[in-house]
Amino acid sequence: MVGSAILRHLLMSGHPPACILTRSHAELDLLDQAAVRAFFDQAAPDQVYLAAAKVGGIHANNTFPADSIYQNLMMEANVIDAAFRHGVRKLLFLGSSCIYPRLATQPIREEALLSGTLEGTNEPYAIAKIAGLKLCESFNRQYSATHGIDYRCVMPSNLYGPGDNYHAENSHVIPALIRRFHEAKTRGALGVEVWGTGAARREFMHVDDMAAACVHVMNLEPAVHATVSAPMRSHLNAGWGADIAIADLAAMVATTVGYQGNLQFDASRPDGVPRKLLDSARLRSVGWEPRVQLADGLVGAYRDFLDNESRRI
Repeated sequence: MVGSAILRHLLMSGHPPACILTRSHAELDLLDQAAVRAFFDQAAPDQVYLAAAKVGGIHANNTFPADSIYQNLMMEANVIDAAFRHGVRKLLFLGSSCIYPRLATQPIREEALLSGTLEGTNEPYAIAKIAGLKLCESFNRQYSATHGIDYRCVMPSNLYGPGDNYHAENSHVIPALIRRFHEAKTRGALGVEVWGTGAARREFMHVDDMAAACVHVMNLEPAVHATVSAPMRSHLNAGWGADIAIADLAAMVATTVGYQGNLQFDASRPDGVPRKLLDSARLRSVGWEPRVQLADGLVGAYRDFLDNESRRI
């Protein structure tokens, strides 16, 4: 989802298709260090957008914590190291808002990183993303002066949109709700279970807004980027600017899908972080603004779900 959105934005921005290098997981396993180095040898990219990650919702994070931390650590380490070894001076690493403490002051500023305990349900994933961020910072600190290294990091809020994963158990909240309500509508179910109390609040941003943020950050002049970052606080938040209770989100998704049954919240299931709203003032101050309203984005996400049955498996 994320990589495809960045590709769309680069193409719409006028980059010739022949100048954009992409590889699917089937073509390049980022866990294979030798394969990653061979790719950089052959492709010789000038810039890198590192969007690949093993991701999932609460169920996936709780069920596969070892896979989450190991695979994410290895992918980011292999790619960032290979980029440096092959002279790539500009790289953008895409993180996640889960890097921040569970009870961080809202809205969350970049300074909140490492200031408290992480949310337990996604701690392994969060630690991997923090490590990727700090890996970029460390390369900058050690090699910016001698090698011209300029590796940047964007931390987005919860993402949704075209290209999402609609797996029945391992997807994030919006694609999970879309699938659940669609299937309930299809079979005429009177009620649908939603995990948690519905009270937790989340900030959702369309993946195309995230892609625009990534390209915008990558293209900022170094002097401008330096006004909103620091050597050991180089990441920039990217969020919509408002959050919504999961109960209200579920009602919106149900309306979008056309499901008219009852929503049944299962309080025995984890809510995750009580609230997660990013302060994106720094990125907005240098010219980026999100554009896709949640209601409009959900319509497009449902259309994508209907058009892509293969991603429901």
